[in-house]
Amino acid sequence: MAKKQTRRTFLKRSVGSFLTVAGLSSGGMLYANRIEPSLLDIQEFQMKHPLIPDSFDGIKIVQFSDTHLGFQYNLNQFKKLVKKINSLQPDIVLFTGDLMDEPNQYSDINQLVPILKSLNAPLGKYCIFGNHDHGGYGSDIYRNIMETTDFIVLLNESVPVINKDDSTIYLLGIDDAMLGNPNLPLALKNVPKNTFKILLSHAPDLADTASQYPIQWQLSGHSHGGQIKIPFFGALVTPPYGQIYPEGLYSVGNQSRLSLYVNRGIGTTRLPFRFLSKPELTIFTLKADKKS
Repeated sequence: MAKKQTRRTFLKRSVGSFLTVAGLSSGGMLYANRIEPSLLDIQEFQMKHPLIPDSFDGIKIVQFSDTHLGFQYNLNQFKKLVKKINSLQPDIVLFTGDLMDEPNQYSDINQLVPILKSLNAPLGKYCIFGNHDHGGYGSDIYRNIMETTDFIVLLNESVPVINKDDSTIYLLGIDDAMLGNPNLPLALKNVPKNTFKILLSHAPDLADTASQYPIQWQLSGHSHGGQIKIPFFGALVTPPYGQIYPEGLYSVGNQSRLSLYVNRGIGTTRLPFRFLSKPELTIFTLKADKKS
């Protein structure tokens, strides 16, 4: 709790520096508060690996993260996001944590459930816990919402994704690093070694540990890309476990290198601003790369 209070105090103090350094006028304040948070950026990548079965070639995964409903982000905005995701026709939908900013204070759960349920993905919808999903005794609230809306909640566990010819890839999910108890060996239990694996970890900095295991990709959120970035300086502040890898694509490890992607998320927290860090949806298209 002390860490949380320290971060909140630092953020409040830092917003003055942000406005000064960035030279924001009232128009700039409006941009950071109202305009950039609504500018959805869609990033597209190929996820190549020789362990990807041929039948998964072309399979589309859409990742979204960190909606923080109830802080600045509302259900009308979320409806538009879900409509956009469905228009992309994903085969798999992945949510990497922090659905509501304060789960035990959120009063629109009955309206939220049908929106989440309307997300379509023929090969499944999967999610993990973020720190806010645990916060304020919210763990059961979050799990119930996601399971009710046909998401598979991965809490230090794995699940096979089976395609039409019975070929398989594996999704692994670990608990949040700040308020949970991540256990990667447990998540890997009974997963065949020579299969393609995607790890979902809210905290990106756990990639240094994940790179020591036979995992090919990790998808994360949490950092919001810094949420507020100063030109020529970078992120104003990054959270614990989101400081080494704040956003984008990384190659981690020395031998069997792990590909890490850190999504900037959708909503905001602590401060109702985004500056040089647009909200993001990420599309990954699987590629059976037998030449690698």
